[in-house]
Amino acid sequence: MPANFRRRSRALAQPRKIAVAGVAVLGAAAVAFSAAPSQAEPTSSVAAAPVQLGSQPIQGVKASVTDRLAGESVKIQAIAAKKQAAVKQQARAAALHKAKAAHEAKQAASRSAKRPQMQTVAVHTSYGNNLDGWIRQALAVMKQHNIPGSYNGLHRNIMRESSGNPNAINNWDINARNGIPSKGLLQVIGPTFNAYHVPGTSKNIYDPVANITAAANYAAHRYGSIDHVNSAY
Repeated sequence: MPANFRRRSRALAQPRKIAVAGVAVLGAAAVAFSAAPSQAEPTSSVAAAPVQLGSQPIQGVKASVTDRLAGESVKIQAIAAKKQAAVKQQARAAALHKAKAAHEAKQAASRSAKRPQMQTVAVHTSYGNNLDGWIRQALAVMKQHNIPGSYNGLHRNIMRESSGNPNAINNWDINARNGIPSKGLLQVIGPTFNAYHVPGTSKNIYDPVANITAAANYAAHRYGSIDHVNSAY
């Protein structure tokens, strides 16, 4: 075979190989194109699985949230009820305190109203206007105020101090020199009379009953009783 014929045969064979390769490529592309779904074609009707968050279905999440909200609502209601109960309890306590204060004030007023009446009865009971009557009236007042003393103790000291003269006054002892002379049946100085004055009696130091009871009250605080006094006191 001539050499130029072999060269022409090789040249023709090479384009044929290229053409065959091209056909193969086009065929593969056609197969791939036919296998891929078209954008216009609907997708296959496969049942969609329920959407899940992690491993828990949405229905389960909703139920969990609902239960949680319900629990929070119960807690809020419980707190509100507790606060309301506390407010009611405070109101009851305030009402009881107010009622107790009013009751105590009423009782105190009642006691105050009764006390002057008792003193008035004691002071204004009818006694003779003499030393015996003065001592007996003073003893009645002293008894109401728990001031100790006896008829004999009072009488003995009165006779020693003033001889039974309700207007007696000492103008020569140390008290007189100090400007506070002793006065009355039991010779009491003004400061002592004022300090130990017995409520319900006269504020006049020369008043027989007021003088006796103030002196007896002073003697009770200093000596235990006017009965223990046998000299100047």
